[in-house]
Amino acid sequence: MPMQTANIIGSGPNGLSAAITLAERGVAVTVYERNGALGGACSTAEITLPGFHHDLGSSAYPLGIASPFFKSLPLEQYGLRWIQSPAALAHPLDDGTAFTLEPNLADTCAQFGPHDARAWKNLFASSIRDWPKLVHDFTRPLLRIPTNPVAMAFFGVPALLPAQTLANLAFRDTPAKALFAGCAAHSVLPLSQIASAATGVVFVTAAHTTGWPIATGGAQSITDALAAYLESLGGKIILNADVTNLADLPTADATLFDTSVAALTRIAGPALTPSFVQRLAHFKPGPGIFKLDFALSAPIPWTNPACARAATVHLGGTLEEIARSEHDAFYGRHNDNPYVLLVQPSLFDQTRAPAGKHTAWAYCHVPSGSTLDRTEIILNQITRFAPNFRDTILATVPNNAATLAAWNPNLTGGDVSGGSMTLTQLLARPTLRQYRTSNSSLYLCSASTPPGGGVHGMCGHLAALAALDDHR
Repeated sequence: MPMQTANIIGSGPNGLSAAITLAERGVAVTVYERNGALGGACSTAEITLPGFHHDLGSSAYPLGIASPFFKSLPLEQYGLRWIQSPAALAHPLDDGTAFTLEPNLADTCAQFGPHDARAWKNLFASSIRDWPKLVHDFTRPLLRIPTNPVAMAFFGVPALLPAQTLANLAFRDTPAKALFAGCAAHSVLPLSQIASAATGVVFVTAAHTTGWPIATGGAQSITDALAAYLESLGGKIILNADVTNLADLPTADATLFDTSVAALTRIAGPALTPSFVQRLAHFKPGPGIFKLDFALSAPIPWTNPACARAATVHLGGTLEEIARSEHDAFYGRHNDNPYVLLVQPSLFDQTRAPAGKHTAWAYCHVPSGSTLDRTEIILNQITRFAPNFRDTILATVPNNAATLAAWNPNLTGGDVSGGSMTLTQLLARPTLRQYRTSNSSLYLCSASTPPGGGVHGMCGHLAALAALDDHR
């Protein structure tokens, strides 16, 4: 029988995307959210001082603006507006220089010496040329024949190398190596691991094509646009609905979980086969994060003003420092000189703070489940490149990995990627069944499924298509 009804557990971007995919095809969908607000980690709230709006999870969306699914939706009609900062990324160094990832490939290359300028162009030119084809393929499961095999071959050869190896083979000087390393560190993998370079290539290519935008009003505007469009299709959303077992839900043809693997097991375990539950237990979370949200009296006073041209700033120094930091977090050790990812959205979106004031957040990767306070460690990394930063702080809200997991159980151990992004777990995410479980009416649609973490909705969209295909 064709699917007529569906339940969705969780209102993150993937849950809402799954609901929209089903509702567009005439399925009666209800979304159940345990919290009193939508979005999970894709949300915005006043958590420091009145009038300061902070993104509770992510803020910059290179895969959001490029998402094939999001691009197919009329989200602009429901309030979504993208803002591009002049440079996608800034990366300062200790000598006072700073290097930026510019929209134009030539402008980025012009910052390097002759050898590294040629190398940067040669490394990324084919990916930039083939970007729409590549996005179509790498936002789907890897265990499939690519739609664009030639484009994927050009992308895949360097991308399969460890990021540290690729950077050292391609570049001679510190700036290009560091700029690439900071992008590769978004993989939340040791830069010595195979496939860590893939994230670097994707993020650099995105910067040179569709950009790393923020959303006007914050991450919440993405969630609100998805929810408004879903409701226009007849979908229902129920807040403060903490689903603890399947008996809490009305009968439906399919139930899709925008949850962690652990939550799927906890809620639906008795309805799954023991062997499938055992396979799920082997799915490993990645490192957690320690995050600071700041209310500021002024823009961050960077030593190099080029850092004020970018919404995202990577604070990690050299390739070697970044590699050491990511290796430590992955293998359960705290690093006192960590790679820090910082976003300063209010420089480009005046809705985030009162006039003349600003917001920013910064996080570093830490061992899964860490409760250690890394406030001073992160502040030291920021003041390394902005010595007077502490003078601008009006209020700070810290969250360690354990606190984040308690707030949002999808962030297992503070992991914002939905599970470690190792090559093995990208191929079998979380199992070879991908979105399907051992129960023909239960599906997983979260970042723990292909293509993995990020605000792009593709996990939910593809899971819903799998469910529709099964119930034709």
